[in-house]
Amino acid sequence: MQIILYLSVALIAIAFFVLVIFLSTTLKSFQVTLTSVSKTLAGLEKQLDGVTAETTILLQKTNALADDIKKKSDSLTSVVDAVKDVGTTVTKFNGTLQNITSTVDKQVEDSKEKISQIVQWSNVFLELKDKWQARKQAKQEISLEDKKIRAH
Repeated sequence: MQIILYLSVALIAIAFFVLVIFLSTTLKSFQVTLTSVSKTLAGLEKQLDGVTAETTILLQKTNALADDIKKKSDSLTSVVDAVKDVGTTVTKFNGTLQNITSTVDKQVEDSKEKISQIVQWSNVFLELKDKWQARKQAKQEISLEDKKIRAH
């Protein structure tokens, strides 16, 4: 029975030794994996630092661009207001011109009869003038003929 006990202890010792060897191999493999993960994380940390720096620069540029757009938008707003004021002025000017035109049209319409009478009287006057000049010329011709006859 003692042999069985020694054999059992030896078997337990061998099993324990095999277990320690497998456990040692597994731990070494785990250590290699952890070392690889550690290196990967270090690389990722460096990349993340680069991305963070680029993100900060990009954010600064975006803020500067937003400020520039705001300034230009404010400038454009003043231009739009000025154009709106010009449009209002032109509209008022057109209204004033329409009022003046309608006033002139009304005055012309009211004066139409008077103008017609003035034109008629002017025509009569011109006809009288033409007739008077024709008579005067006829008298001058007659008197020239009389002078020629008397001179002969």
